[in-house]
Amino acid sequence: MSLKIPNTVKFIITDFDGIITDNCVYIDSNKNMSRKLNFKDIMAFSILKKNNYKIGIISGESNSAIEILNEKFELDEIHQGIRKKIDVLKNIVEKYSLKENEYIYIGDDINDIESLEYTKYCYTVPNAVDKVKKIKNIQITKSEGGNGAFREIVDTIIDNM
Repeated sequence: MSLKIPNTVKFIITDFDGIITDNCVYIDSNKNMSRKLNFKDIMAFSILKKNNYKIGIISGESNSAIEILNEKFELDEIHQGIRKKIDVLKNIVEKYSLKENEYIYIGDDINDIESLEYTKYCYTVPNAVDKVKKIKNIQITKSEGGNGAFREIVDTIIDNM
């Protein structure tokens, strides 16, 4: 089943780990943490910006990968280390006066549930936790998180233009 995304969407708001990454953290012998990003997903940020879409990241963790993406693509909203994502999502919706068909939310874990339930057009990945996949009206990508899922959503948005 292909994703359904209204052509009225202006703002893409996403979790980071598990959506843009494969949800893995790599720790070296110096206790430095790193994450793997897929170039398909990185290109999706470029595609969105070139087509004048707004992009927001609401992450439960803080990491340098988000900072690098922000430097490269000048993202509209970056929120890291957020425990209660729904409050940040509601603030973004209010700040930009977004109607329910003008934004989407993408998430994969229990700290995304409130935001996914609040959002009319919500998306997740096949490797999301079961509680997320059971949310009413949630749409699930074919690609897994960190392996082109974000790009799959973006390609659907661009194809609907």
